[in-house]
Amino acid sequence: MEFKLLGTDLQSQARAGLITTDHGQIETPIFMPVGTVGSVKGVLHRELENDIKAQIILGNTYHLYLRPGLDVLKQAGGLHKFASWNRPILTDSGGYQVFSLADMRKLTAQGASFRSHIDGSAHLFTPESVMDIQRVIGADIVMAFDECPPGDADYDYAKKSLDLTERWLDRCVQRFDSTEPHYGYSQTLFPIIQGCVYSDLRKRAAENVQKYNRDGYAIGGLSVGEPAEVMYQMVEVVNGILPKDKPRYLMGVGTPENILESIALGVDMFDCVMPTRNGRNGMLFTSEGIINIRNKKWQNDFSPIDPFGPTFVDSRYTKAYLRHLFIAKEMLGPQIASIHNLGFYLWLVKEARRHILEGDFLAWKNEMVKKVSRRL
Repeated sequence: MEFKLLGTDLQSQARAGLITTDHGQIETPIFMPVGTVGSVKGVLHRELENDIKAQIILGNTYHLYLRPGLDVLKQAGGLHKFASWNRPILTDSGGYQVFSLADMRKLTAQGASFRSHIDGSAHLFTPESVMDIQRVIGADIVMAFDECPPGDADYDYAKKSLDLTERWLDRCVQRFDSTEPHYGYSQTLFPIIQGCVYSDLRKRAAENVQKYNRDGYAIGGLSVGEPAEVMYQMVEVVNGILPKDKPRYLMGVGTPENILESIALGVDMFDCVMPTRNGRNGMLFTSEGIINIRNKKWQNDFSPIDPFGPTFVDSRYTKAYLRHLFIAKEMLGPQIASIHNLGFYLWLVKEARRHILEGDFLAWKNEMVKKVSRRL
């Protein structure tokens, strides 16, 4: 993987870059639609490619390991071939999913033992096995195995958690560097920076990961319950230490406002389930604000869903029709909303990139933050 920094904003830390992988290029800043089990829920690949213009999608090690399973993925030739997706893929290591199974897992120095949320069967993830699993999945960018502490963790817990994550990272790097890709193209490993909401732990983690000299770095353990301002403070601390010539990935973030503010702090890559999850519940993100399409005020509104939107659904369907689909519980409604939201998110980061390169990002960002967070 290669990363070229093409431009920076003079009034903020915002950057525009280009990541090159064996499955194609990625213009940063970028948003990655979440395809947990090898699919972005309710959205066809044709729409991801042609309308949403997704350049990379995210899969999840925990879920893909459980189903379809490693045997199927290996026989298929990896996730790209299995899912018929020829563009880059990033895989989350499953650390967050194991964190979310607090009542069904146990952490030790060896790894994380847990029970499947599907059938209750027992499993063990170690740093070594997670690297092996991601080799089989075949993602272009793979994540180190970490523990994701809760946002309200006290200092002692956060420190012990970071100690464990750093020991696991060392083992991840050793295993990754001693194995080869399965399918004839290269893969790269991103360490994950933890430390909860404590500046000294975040600084320590950001300094520690650099000794491994990886192609990029991820910031984990944020947007898990802490206030947004605290999240921004931690991002600023970490990005002040990380090298400028490597991409920075803020995991699991977030709202359009979160993304814009984090771009201003120097983040290059994002993912979040919010566009599709909220879309399935009738929440639409637009450049003018947030729409709850279930509200009765849209019942007789025959204007386009979003006259400024980039996807075909924005101009083809009306607000009244989309509301009708949701009220009638017709599955086309969540599909349309998901396509719209993902298209908007990809448009937003593309516009951010354009304004960074044109030199007026900060003024545009400040105005856009006011718009995207208001309720319509």
